[in-house]
Amino acid sequence: MKLKFLFSLMLCFATLFAVAQEDDRQILFEGSTPLEDTYIDGIVKKTLTEDAMILDYEPLREADIAWEKRIWRVIDTREKMNLPFKYPQKPFFDVIRELAANGDIVVFKDEGFTEPMTIDEVEGTLNRIDTTTVFDYDTYEEKIEIVASEINAEDIQKYRIKEIWFFEEESSTLNVRILGITPLKDEFDEETLEYKYTLPLFHVYYPEARRHFAKHRVFNDNNDIPPMSWYDLFESRFFASYIYKKTNSLDLRIEDIYSDYERAGIDRLLESEKIKSELFNFEHDLWTY
Repeated sequence: MKLKFLFSLMLCFATLFAVAQEDDRQILFEGSTPLEDTYIDGIVKKTLTEDAMILDYEPLREADIAWEKRIWRVIDTREKMNLPFKYPQKPFFDVIRELAANGDIVVFKDEGFTEPMTIDEVEGTLNRIDTTTVFDYDTYEEKIEIVASEINAEDIQKYRIKEIWFFEEESSTLNVRILGITPLKDEFDEETLEYKYTLPLFHVYYPEARRHFAKHRVFNDNNDIPPMSWYDLFESRFFASYIYKKTNSLDLRIEDIYSDYERAGIDRLLESEKIKSELFNFEHDLWTY
């Protein structure tokens, strides 16, 4: 009688195990619809950006470049055209930070791209540990406390772009290529809240990063469907900026030339527009009509 009972119990467990296996096979069945394909935040699943391919740069010879000029410009995210850089769901700084933290791109300490930063150094730059003096009213003594502060997208108001304008003899055209992108953080005095200086966090080598930028969408204020990526934005130069510096014998910035007087800000903008006009007219001056 006991053997019959044990045999029935084993048969019951075997049946339950077989049913469980059958349920697992049904969950993993090839024809089943994944959860993310069932519940879509939209009309269709948007994969054009994920599958996007980038165009390789046209190969150039040093002998074909007859003229070049390095330009540094600043993108201010508070301007209306640059508001997509601050899109709350996925700001541009979060894209850079994610790529750097995952090791997909290498970021550098210098603009010459000679000193790469490790992942730990990047995290150390973005997650600072500072010390501050706090007065203890119970003991009437000053204590030093360690305060951790994280740099997030809201702290980044500007980006610096390093680019090269060059004239190619083979096609007789004036072209531009972006070399680097630098997120900038404004530092303020803790007590007076007065502006002190602008701190560059790190430097992204754009020719390497652009294939990763092609996988991240950019918010379009006029239409939600166009699969515009950060690669498309930079390649089409769909941003507003002002020139911060150009190569010169004294290596001076525009703000170094125009500073410490009442109309300095206006003169800096005028000088920036003057350099833009020089670049625009350069190619036209090479032709005869």
